[in-house]
Amino acid sequence: MTTTDTVKKKQRLASLDALRGFDMFWILGGQGIFAALLVLTGWQGWKAFEAQTVHSPWHGFTFYDLIFPLFIFLSGVAMGLSPKRIDHLHLKERLPYYQKALKRLVILSAFGVLYNHGWGTGIPMALDEIRYASVLGRIAIAWFIAAMLVWHTSMRTQVMVLVGILVGYWLWLCFIPVPGGLAGDLSAEGSWNAWIDQRLLPGISYQNRPVDPEGILSNIPAVANAMMGVFAGRLIAQAQERGQWRIAAILFGSGLVSLVLGWLWDGIFPVNKELWTSSFVLVTVGWSAMLLAVFYALVDVLGLQRWAYPFVIIGANSIIIYLASSLVSWSHISKSLFGGVIRAVPEPWQPLVGVIALLGVQLLVLHWMYRRKIFVSV
Repeated sequence: MTTTDTVKKKQRLASLDALRGFDMFWILGGQGIFAALLVLTGWQGWKAFEAQTVHSPWHGFTFYDLIFPLFIFLSGVAMGLSPKRIDHLHLKERLPYYQKALKRLVILSAFGVLYNHGWGTGIPMALDEIRYASVLGRIAIAWFIAAMLVWHTSMRTQVMVLVGILVGYWLWLCFIPVPGGLAGDLSAEGSWNAWIDQRLLPGISYQNRPVDPEGILSNIPAVANAMMGVFAGRLIAQAQERGQWRIAAILFGSGLVSLVLGWLWDGIFPVNKELWTSSFVLVTVGWSAMLLAVFYALVDVLGLQRWAYPFVIIGANSIIIYLASSLVSWSHISKSLFGGVIRAVPEPWQPLVGVIALLGVQLLVLHWMYRRKIFVSV
C-alpha cells in the first residue's frame, strides 16, 4: 500500500476519477437524497428514483446493481490506459510485477474482510465466523486475473477468453445439472453458485444465505467486466490519433450494443446480480461504457472539471473512503457537528439537510486530502 503526498508526475484521467467518485457517491449516503426529497416535496415520483437505490431481490436490474460492476470495469480501464506485455521479459524482471499484483490481491482481500466486520462488530476470534467473500475481494480477483491476461496474452487471446467466460458460464449454469439437482436451476438454493459456496466457501456467507453475492463461482464472469474495461481504456489511449469525440462516440455506441445484447440474452439467461450472470455482465458493461463516454466527453474533452470536483475527490481516494464507510460512523460525526442546524430548519427540510451534512463531512476530509495531494491506493 502506498501513500503519495507529492505531486504525481503521471497525469490522471480526470473523467476516470470523476466516474469512480460518482459511483462511490451513492454508497457514501447519496442514496438517501430521493427519500429526503419525497418528504420535502411530497411528489410521489421520487419513489421511482428511490426504488433504484436498492438492489434487485433476485432477477432484474436497478441502478444500485450497477455500482459494484462499474467499479470493476473502471479498474480495468485504468489498466487499459497503459497496457504492457511482460511475458517476453526474464523471470527476474517480471517478479516485481507479480509481487505487486499479489500484494494488491492480498491487501484488498484483507480489507474486504475488515469491511465485512467493521464498525460495531469486530473480527471474531473464531475463523469459521468470518465472512471472507467481499466486494473488495472480488475487485482484487477480477483485477488480478485481468492483469495476468494483459501481461501475458495477445488482444486476440483476450477476446477469446472473454467470449469463453460469458458463453461457458451460461452453459455451466443452464445446461449442466447440479449434483442432486437440476440443470438450469437459477434459484438461490438450487443454483451451481449455492452448491459450490456451501461446500467450498470458508467462513459464513452474506446474511447466512445459501449463495453469497460475492461467492466463489461468480468471480469468473466478473473478470469479463474488468477485461471489457481494459478494452475501453485501450480505446481512450488512442484518443490522440483517432480524436476524442470519435472515441467518446465509439464508447457510447459500444455500450449501447452491449446493453441491448444483455437484455436480449435475459430471455434465456436472466439478468441477476447475485449470480453475476453473463447477461448481467453485458448490461452492466453497457451502462458502464455509456457513463464513461459521457464523463469522458464532459470532463476530459470539454474540460468541465469544476462541476465534477466533488466526484473527482471521492474517486481519487475511493478505496480509503469505501473502507471508512464501514469503519467510521460518519452519521454520528455529522450529527455531532450539524445536529443543531438540522433540528433548526423546518421539519420537512430536516432529512435533506441531514443527507447533505452526512455527505459534507466526508467531502471535507476528501477535499483536505486532495488539496494536499494525498492519494491512498493499493
